Amino acid sequence: MKFDIAELDKNLLINLYKGILRPRLIEEKMLILLRQGKISKWFSGIGQEAISVGVTMALDFDEYVLPMHRNLGVFTSKDIPLNRLFSQFQGKLNGFTKGRDRSFHFGSKDHNIVGMISHLGPQMGVADGIALANKIKKNNKITAVFTGDGGASEGDFHEAINVAAVWELPVIFVIENNGYGLSTPNNEQFKCEKFSDKGIGYGIEAYTIDGNNIVEVYNKVIEIKKQMLIDSKPVILECMTFRMRGHEEASGIKYVPKEILKKWSKKDPVISYEDFLISKKILDNSKVVKIKDELKKEITLAWNIADKESSIQPTLDCEVNDVYSLKDYKHYPISDKLKNKRFVDAISEALFQSMQKHENLIIMGQDIADYGGVFKITDGFVKEFGKERIRNTPICESVILSAGLGLSINGVKSVIEMQFADFVSSRFNAIVNNLAKTHYRWGENVDVVVRMPTGGGVAAGPFHSQSNESWFTHTPGLKVVYPAFPSDAKGLLISSINDPNPVMFFEHKALYRSISADIFDDYFSIEIGKANLVQEGNDVSIITYGMGVHWAIEVLNQNKNINADLVDLRSLVPLDEETIINSVKKTGKVIILHEDCMIGGFGADIAFLINENCFEFLDAPIARASSLNTPVPFSPALENQFLPKKRFEDKLFQLLAY
Repeated sequence: MKFDIAELDKNLLINLYKGILRPRLIEEKMLILLRQGKISKWFSGIGQEAISVGVTMALDFDEYVLPMHRNLGVFTSKDIPLNRLFSQFQGKLNGFTKGRDRSFHFGSKDHNIVGMISHLGPQMGVADGIALANKIKKNNKITAVFTGDGGASEGDFHEAINVAAVWELPVIFVIENNGYGLSTPNNEQFKCEKFSDKGIGYGIEAYTIDGNNIVEVYNKVIEIKKQMLIDSKPVILECMTFRMRGHEEASGIKYVPKEILKKWSKKDPVISYEDFLISKKILDNSKVVKIKDELKKEITLAWNIADKESSIQPTLDCEVNDVYSLKDYKHYPISDKLKNKRFVDAISEALFQSMQKHENLIIMGQDIADYGGVFKITDGFVKEFGKERIRNTPICESVILSAGLGLSINGVKSVIEMQFADFVSSRFNAIVNNLAKTHYRWGENVDVVVRMPTGGGVAAGPFHSQSNESWFTHTPGLKVVYPAFPSDAKGLLISSINDPNPVMFFEHKALYRSISADIFDDYFSIEIGKANLVQEGNDVSIITYGMGVHWAIEVLNQNKNINADLVDLRSLVPLDEETIINSVKKTGKVIILHEDCMIGGFGADIAFLINENCFEFLDAPIARASSLNTPVPFSPALENQFLPKKRFEDKLFQLLAY
């Protein structure tokens, strides 16, 4: 192994040695503690330390690194207090996730680290977002993100590199090629000879280096960083290496041929570098012993501190309250300036005024820039705010949502437009497993709004007409907002953008240009989680949202003798339970109406809420009206049958006659 130290001074060379030795010694201790039952699981990075340490030490402290589950060297090189790291491994309160996640599944803004989720690929999209924020800020900072040869088969790998290449983002995509994806060898994972061959396909530079040579890793990252400061473009850095232990300790390494293990054991990154430093008289055996003793004492002291900490004593309030970032609602008052606006205009105005108010807000989506979006909601925005803030995206749905998280981590707010709510299925993992869980896991705000043009009634068929709000009401950590009127659409969208939590904002397409109302010109807000009593009555409670509100109004207008409470929920999460319960207790009869299908629809949750809190006040069974349990059909006749409007009217009459 050749170490090119020509431009590196002695102190740096010794610091690199200490840097690579520290995670090795920690791992050796953790493997003992694992056998003793002191920690529950371990993903070993023995044999790969040079990559983590070399990359991290080549970057500035305030540059973000996004590691994976065997990159202990990233955390130690970022000077994370070892006692807190060991608390994290034991699931104790002083760890970074309060016992809610394990090993390296956490981030720390204080140390500019963003840990992974188990799905691997989204990590790269988050790095894109962090790098985009750096580019917008013009701060000359780069980002490094790790993946393995296994994770490089995921779609997020392609999407993240493609987006970074198109947007010329300063990201180093570090691929730790250790020959196996768990037990699957490379020849069963991909056909390319090396990952650096992929660079030409994305129009970017790519390199393959010896990942066991810490000096080569360090020098290459320094070289790449210097080039990025001149020409901000992403780079693929493939680091050839090998993990000497199993994917995790329980899996073992029986599937690895002995000759491969023997070959790589001779290239141990710690021993090879140590031997080199001794041969060059930069260190001698006594100094090596002294360094090891000092590090072992540091590790033992930190472990003893963590080990003495008490186990977590769960409290219900703490768990529930940490799902969301709790921020007091700020009300923006309104004047007397009213103007008639369509639903679509109200949404556009909310976005425009929010862009004016928040200089750190960007909007991302397909065809939203010069074209103005398929519904023309952002038409003209580029002229006012420029393409850096009104950003067309490639059709890379998953990574764009992950990038929203990265932007938020790096201090930039985002609104991300789904061209149609149906297309969110391509982004599902990023939303439900990353955006939704991040605050609960390690206390980080997720300042992202996902706009969801939803619903049927426009003869658009099964892939452009679904009502999929219940996909997200089931996921703790998300807020789900669904306005029915222009004023609510504007005020609630403004509040959603101001909210530090991820918000799924549903906009019914059929309402865009079919309804209008006098609304305020001002920048104003409506509190999320507060229902609207559209009209009051004593005969029956109608609980609904979105298009259902307008179907109910139409039926009530045609039947003036029905004296109903009409509750427009406006948001599903958080839900205004008090308004629902008070209405049902008053009327004694209730019908729940939603456009979503019956099975799994949000109405079931409302029905249970009513049953649990209002049973003794009910004068009839709870009624529900919903769409059929079929995909949404294309033909207008079939779609009219699918939608619940007529069934709602029939069930309402049956309920009143009960």
